[in-house]
Amino acid sequence: MRKEVKIGLTGIAALVILFFGIKFLKTSRLFNSAESYYILFSNSKGLTQNSAVYADGYNIGTTGDIAYEKPNRVVVRIDVSKGVKIPRGTIAKLDEAILGGCTLNMTMGANPADCYAPGDTIPGTEEKGLMEAAAGLMPSAAQLLSHVDTLVLALNTLAGNPNLAVILENTRQVTENLNSSTKRLDKLMNNDLPRIAATLERAGKNVDTLTGSLAKIDFQNTMDNIDETIKSLQQTADNVNTATNKLTQPDNNIGLLLNDTLLYGNLTSTLNNAAQLLDDIKKHPSRYVNVTVFGRKQKKD
Repeated sequence: MRKEVKIGLTGIAALVILFFGIKFLKTSRLFNSAESYYILFSNSKGLTQNSAVYADGYNIGTTGDIAYEKPNRVVVRIDVSKGVKIPRGTIAKLDEAILGGCTLNMTMGANPADCYAPGDTIPGTEEKGLMEAAAGLMPSAAQLLSHVDTLVLALNTLAGNPNLAVILENTRQVTENLNSSTKRLDKLMNNDLPRIAATLERAGKNVDTLTGSLAKIDFQNTMDNIDETIKSLQQTADNVNTATNKLTQPDNNIGLLLNDTLLYGNLTSTLNNAAQLLDDIKKHPSRYVNVTVFGRKQKKD
């Protein structure tokens, strides 16, 4: 055998021995300064040896041997670095990852003075993975399909209803009416409303002007003048009443004329006689007028 071949085979054998030696040393506790504890699980969920062990998110060791003893009983040995104390009340949890695999997490107890001794058994629990939790929330396929069938049947019944076309037509008309109302409202907002606002603004200005003018009026003086006028009218009314009362009294000429019935009768008779006299004068003027023509006296009728 050639020398080069011997050297090559020797190198390959050395590499194989080195690989398996390192692997043996990693799994062996002979040169490992770790302390071992045991955890009981009802299901290991695919946990493997040499998996990391975390305590509140901090890596404290690795998993060792995993032994299946009987149904619903799996014993997992963990190798924890020396100096790491595990208080009683600690719970080990198996958390499944989304993409597969499993992580061992230790939720430490609250009393650091009371700790487990190496070799003790720590209770374990299995957390539901995300897929398992989602599966529990989802309804079964049969129930889902039955609901889908019911929905499809309802849609078919609705589509076959002759009133659907009427409903759609009414919906279209309502939509058109809404569009027309929207256009009117836009016109009102864009055209009429600005004019109304301008008119209101002018009215407000006029009211302000009127208010200012009213504020300048001397209402007290005006009211005083009105009071004086009312007093003058009252005095005039009193004078009229006084004059009326005097006219009704028989102690004056006008009062006698208004109140003496005999005088009224005599005046009435005198006026009647005067009227008859004037009428007779008109009819027979020759009886009362004597006219001489050329020295002669005209005969009386």
